[in-house]
Amino acid sequence: MTLNTKRIVIAVLCAAFLVSLLFVQWTETARRQEEAGLTKAKIHVPAASKACVDCHSKANPGITHQWQDSTHARKGVGCVDCHKAEVGDADGYKHYGAHIAVVVTPRDCARCHKHEAEEFASSHHAKGGNILASLDNRLAEVAEGNREPFPPFGGHGAADSKGKKRMVNGLASANSGCRQCHGSKVALQAKDGSPINVDDLKPGKDGKPTNKAAVDRIAKTDSGQPLLHADSWPNTGIGRINLDGSRGSCTACHSRHDFSPRRARRPENCGKCHLGPDHPQKEIYEESKHGVAYRDLKATMNLDSETWILGKDYSQAPTCATCHMSGHTRNGGKVTHDPGMRISWTNRPPSSLRMDTTKDHKVIKVTDPAKRKPLIHDSWQTKRQRMTDVCTHCHTKAYVGNFYKQYDAFIDLFNNKFSYPGKAIMGALLKHKLRSKPAFDEEIEWTWFYLWHHEGRRARHGVSMMAPDYTHWHGMYEVAERFYLELIPQARELAHEGRKAGKTAGADAVEKLINDILARPEHKWFTKDRLPSAPAEPAAEDEAKH
Repeated sequence: MTLNTKRIVIAVLCAAFLVSLLFVQWTETARRQEEAGLTKAKIHVPAASKACVDCHSKANPGITHQWQDSTHARKGVGCVDCHKAEVGDADGYKHYGAHIAVVVTPRDCARCHKHEAEEFASSHHAKGGNILASLDNRLAEVAEGNREPFPPFGGHGAADSKGKKRMVNGLASANSGCRQCHGSKVALQAKDGSPINVDDLKPGKDGKPTNKAAVDRIAKTDSGQPLLHADSWPNTGIGRINLDGSRGSCTACHSRHDFSPRRARRPENCGKCHLGPDHPQKEIYEESKHGVAYRDLKATMNLDSETWILGKDYSQAPTCATCHMSGHTRNGGKVTHDPGMRISWTNRPPSSLRMDTTKDHKVIKVTDPAKRKPLIHDSWQTKRQRMTDVCTHCHTKAYVGNFYKQYDAFIDLFNNKFSYPGKAIMGALLKHKLRSKPAFDEEIEWTWFYLWHHEGRRARHGVSMMAPDYTHWHGMYEVAERFYLELIPQARELAHEGRKAGKTAGADAVEKLINDILARPEHKWFTKDRLPSAPAEPAAEDEAKH
């Protein structure tokens, strides 16, 4: 080979290499612009979904525009792929040649995303619908509303536009509030207007109903579409209980119909549910140094990246997803759809619990170490190490270790000084029949609920996410005020009233418990130079007035 030939070969190879570099740069730039919505993405409409796209582009253009901006559209995943139903599905119906269902459940998403669906199904998120049977929901279903419809007061709003008598929906507060975050039991409308949900349909392992009588009662439109009951739909609650027996809603985080990963990575996405007086994680995060850094640096955090690995694609600031779900360089970039996998304390209940969990992902409440140990499938220490692996991308081991020492000390303080004593007092009052069984019918029950469910959670969530104002002023300060100036006096008052009603033994037991609690060293500041006091006996003339 001559020298000139060699030069030509080298020149051609160099030119090819340069062209390939330019092509890679162009495709990567084009991809990033598409992900950021700066250019129109190349979409692939499957033949089975073409009619859907053509029709809904006119009827509901927002839906098709969102889908066209999605990864699904770029990869040829169309409407029918997600909405297709099988004959026998309770909510399935024939729609312009396709058998579909309106409600897309995790069971449907699992056709392509099996691992993610399994992780999510094991998470506390998927169990959010359990609130339907909890103390929290009693407020919305009874105290704020009513489990049954009732006539409007004074006749106001007694008829609809057609003159038909209209009752007040007693569950309106629960339907529009609690269930929009925690999830409701999705229900179809029966021919008589009543709801038909998973309890009625009794789906088998394949998700299909086994109760034919319930299926036969489903009301349908003239075109054969089953009607969804207005009390349960629309709903994207994270723990929604679906007609096919599956739990959860993927669209709670991955908004339909674009399923944007960018949006799921942003802390604002979690703020629909994680905010407010009883779980202000959004506000806590915004106060913290993490939230400050995010607001300043979010433009450089590669939120549009196809992969989003801490320590590789970004390191500027953490979001909710960073700490609880996203992949990082120490776990091979593995994402989890179970946010509890990295949490070592659960701060949701009245007293915080170590997050030792069973093979079924249930928090272990057994306290005896010998009985507890064989039940542990995933320990709180293992969960903490997973979180530490995230934290040490930006902090030293010593820094993270000292944070956890502060956190543990704070939780121990809350549990032992206020929570355990509060539970003991409330339990003793109930045991000795000095308060009634129905929740929230007595002032002390509201006081106790505020103490642990509002102030106590704020304090514990504040310390867990390094927000000092929520830890103290919005947290422990209010816990202490509620405990000393409301819970204790109200408990003494109930004991006093019980003694007057002849329940002397119970009253004595409660008074002794309160005095024993306040005699402990952590409460000496309150009892020093202060005599244990019961409410003063009313004067004779005051007694006569009552």
